[in-house]
Amino acid sequence: MFLVVLVSSVLVSGSSVKLISGQTSNIVTNVTDLTKSDLSNADVQLENKTVDYFDQAHGYLVFPSKSNANNSEINSNMKLPGVVMIHENKGLNENIKNMANLLAKNGYVVLAVDLFKSEVTTDRNRSSELTQQIRDNQDIATSNLKSAVKYLSSLPNVNPEKIVSLGWCFGGGQSLQLALNSQDHPLAATIIYYGRLVTDNATLASIKWPVLGIFGDQDMSIQVDTVKAFESALKSNSTPNEIYIYKGVGHAFANPSGDNYAPNETQDAWQKTLSFLKKYTSA
Repeated sequence: MFLVVLVSSVLVSGSSVKLISGQTSNIVTNVTDLTKSDLSNADVQLENKTVDYFDQAHGYLVFPSKSNANNSEINSNMKLPGVVMIHENKGLNENIKNMANLLAKNGYVVLAVDLFKSEVTTDRNRSSELTQQIRDNQDIATSNLKSAVKYLSSLPNVNPEKIVSLGWCFGGGQSLQLALNSQDHPLAATIIYYGRLVTDNATLASIKWPVLGIFGDQDMSIQVDTVKAFESALKSNSTPNEIYIYKGVGHAFANPSGDNYAPNETQDAWQKTLSFLKKYTSA
């Protein structure tokens, strides 16, 4: 099916909210379709493996293969940007691994971390239990994430000065937590998809690098007023930021397995994510 769909979003900039719109050329229904929407990287070959980067944490590492040596964008001599990818409250499942693959095809070394000690669930009650365990022991989760940064930095194909955090939902909040605790190894950028926010100016002042935030205006968990307060605090600290609030979509709108999945907004947000990454991780 080939359709032209109007995508509306709100760009929060300064103290004003500006409505913007763009077009997508096809309807995206899952991660596979996101891959198809970026045919320029379809031929990039990947390598992946499970790695032990922290106690009882088995991460998924994926990166462009050396077989891409003739690719003008990716070659075996390059030190690539690294991405710490953080899962939602379901654990390190196939959706997150697929997103890691997709991002790696764009020229990144991606470590999809494991905060649930290899447990993956689709049960809401168990998901809530696992999430609460992390929030009750944030220091351990932060150590896990910092170990992921350290692991990526040690790899010969990674530029240690170009490491980014990216997470969705629960993982979005953890992406922010990593940023707040990365003074010993500053990140190149932080990406938050509708994650739990901090709005205190003094706390956020420790983030000296760019922040991308993706949200929905119908999200009852991360409400618009909180997003605006977050953006305002970043601005007051002179922290570079791009904050997008998509109109008419709710929490977890980029999750293809969820009830709130919004395919067109997801594609638009992903393109903004790729543009943001390229802007702040290019050599």
